Amino acid sequence: MDDLVLFTIKIPAFIYAPVIYFFWVSILLSAKKIIFSRIEKFASRTRSKLDDILLGALNFPLVLLIFVSGVFILQRISPILINSELSRYFFVILRTTTVIAIVIFMDRLVNNLIQVYSHKVDILKTSGAVARTFVRIIVVGLGLLILLDSFGVSITPILASLGIGSLAVALALQPTLENFFSGIQIVIDKPVKVGQFIKLDSGEEGYVVKVGWRSTWIRMLPNNVVVIPNNVLVNSKVLNYYYPETELAVLVQVGVHYESDLKHVERVTCEVGKEVMKEVQGGVPGFDPFIRYHTFNDFSIDFTVILRAKEFVDNYFVKHEFIKRLHERYNKEGIVIPYPIRAINYEQETGSKTG
Repeated sequence: MDDLVLFTIKIPAFIYAPVIYFFWVSILLSAKKIIFSRIEKFASRTRSKLDDILLGALNFPLVLLIFVSGVFILQRISPILINSELSRYFFVILRTTTVIAIVIFMDRLVNNLIQVYSHKVDILKTSGAVARTFVRIIVVGLGLLILLDSFGVSITPILASLGIGSLAVALALQPTLENFFSGIQIVIDKPVKVGQFIKLDSGEEGYVVKVGWRSTWIRMLPNNVVVIPNNVLVNSKVLNYYYPETELAVLVQVGVHYESDLKHVERVTCEVGKEVMKEVQGGVPGFDPFIRYHTFNDFSIDFTVILRAKEFVDNYFVKHEFIKRLHERYNKEGIVIPYPIRAINYEQETGSKTG
């Protein structure tokens, strides 16, 4: 490094270089601290967390770049000989530190985004650590490839080897990858979410408790958990009791005697239904129950009572209380609920006559 001439005074490089480097780094660090403090105050007043995440990810990489920029400034002030060994080392350090700073920034940014917003994505609630590890491997791998390429190392053979290796791994892990991409499809399409009550065409029904990378866990009403592979869930017919809303109609089938006054039956039944809606937990108080006659059956005139429950599991208790109260009220009102009667012709069945 050349000596610096200042007012006809020669200052050796080993004296002025550290001084210039120290002042440059100190000024930039002070400016960074002032600017960051003001930006952080502004970010604290915003509703979005993206600015806080960005500042947190940028803090340490920016410090690294400030320290590296001091070497670059020294090079510009007093150029080092191109063929010198020291110059080559400086540029190697500069490139390496710059790539490391970018890798650290991207790693912190993506991982903080996953950590902050994982509660909004079902699959990340239970697999956030796996996602962060996966992203970290990708970011570090790309940074390493960029670093090797900047040093003149050909990465084409490495990429070719990775391609062949990836193909072999994909063939070996085909079922796992199928479930993995099915899990991504579930997250994007959102046919089911954690906490919803669903029923599959194979008969399993229950609450979704986990949507993972490979499988979806469903807690059934007996409190057992059935684990469904994601590709099976994607290819199944799913009845989601939470779409478009959690409230649902509760249908109760009832039959009364042919001699019954149907207007009286309708009035009494609706009164009991309104009582259940207002007093029973799980009923919808503002809903007015109604009935629809539909069949002249062998022993009764059948109709359907339409009630409403707040969610699927509430329909069991609503039906229970309605049937119990309706039976009691019918007995008071003299309304008969007939039951089937079978008459057996003993003589016809045995071929004999009774005396």
